[in-house]
Amino acid sequence: QVQLVDSGGGLVQAGGSLRLSCVASGRTFSNYAMGWFRQAPGKEREFVAAISRLAIRTYYADSVTGRFTISRDNAKNTVYLQMNSLKPEDTAVYYCAANPAIATILKNDYAYWGQGTQVTVSS
Repeated sequence: QVQLVDSGGGLVQAGGSLRLSCVASGRTFSNYAMGWFRQAPGKEREFVAAISRLAIRTYYADSVTGRFTISRDNAKNTVYLQMNSLKPEDTAVYYCAANPAIATILKNDYAYWGQGTQVTVSS
């Protein structure tokens, strides 16, 4: 089992920045690819970003490319999502997730999920 705790969400004006963190416990963190997903009210949970186990590869949704950066610190069992130039359409609950295989964009590939952290971007 892997336990994930998301944090760092909040209310920010359009154009602002936030950094989300997700701390893992329970298993060897570097054995897992990590991803961030988000879910807005009335919408499906969607892929945002993913990073491979040793941070060699990263993947982004088109909607966040150039504005968001995913990173990880395996010594601290933590994955981050730096979000810049935030837009009102980025408003959602953001979830980190752990994948025991390779980094993918498919939410069904992720076995463990954090509880989510709310991000609200005002216009």
